[in-house]
Amino acid sequence: MSAQDAARRAGNSDALEHLARVGLIAYGVVHLLVAWLAIQLAWFPGGGESADQSGAMATLAESPVGKPVLWVVAIGLIALAVWQAAEVLRWRSDWSASGKARTKALRKSGNSLVKAVIYVVLAVLAIRYATGTGKSSSSSQQETTAGVFGWPGGQFLVGAAGLILIGVGVWHVRKGFNKHFLKQIDTSGCDPGAVRLVTRLGQIGFPGKGIGLAGVGGLLIWAAVTFDPSKAQGLDGALRGVLELPFGRILLTLVAVGIAAFGAFCFVRARYPERT
Repeated sequence: MSAQDAARRAGNSDALEHLARVGLIAYGVVHLLVAWLAIQLAWFPGGGESADQSGAMATLAESPVGKPVLWVVAIGLIALAVWQAAEVLRWRSDWSASGKARTKALRKSGNSLVKAVIYVVLAVLAIRYATGTGKSSSSSQQETTAGVFGWPGGQFLVGAAGLILIGVGVWHVRKGFNKHFLKQIDTSGCDPGAVRLVTRLGQIGFPGKGIGLAGVGGLLIWAAVTFDPSKAQGLDGALRGVLELPFGRILLTLVAVGIAAFGAFCFVRARYPERT
């Protein structure tokens, strides 16, 4: 059996599909918690968890059923990562094609690979908090940045990572405005009200997430320019930067609403199948 056939079978597995749906719901929950933490940061500063993924995991861990829920979150995110890895292998057969087919295959493979890495990172974070060994994403990012600075050309690598994140953030904003996200899910069986709901959540959610990603990228570039890993403060630092702008509370609230909408979009995304 070829790798493509194995990937196709894995991607069409009912068990994996159900676990991936759990993962999408878990991914949505993480975004809703980040949005809530951002609201707290905007209007009740000085307390609570960091307004990022680690803060969301810590919030879950502190709840009465937090540890079991974190294990469910981790399993679902791992299933999402496997699903995306299967997509990379599924599109691999078209890498050697020509023209638009090859471009589409490479783009799809790249997107799936990046998503798989993100899901694995979040799954590891969930496992760490489930086992009581979790720590702030900002401190982890600063340690990673400091380590990369020690590599040959490390300063440029950190700056390049920042530029990539800004590019991904802009892509999310653009995706929200041009409604490109609707091409990824099959809503043919939806009633008009459901389609409107999906559309509005995507239009608000993708720009909100994009602003957060671009902010993290900007902090990485600032860390690279100043050769100071402490400047790489992750999503929490990016949101605190928004708070320092004129009308910062209002702006941060709007970003939080966008992140919450993206979380709700993940719930809807778990309901509808992928469009190929």
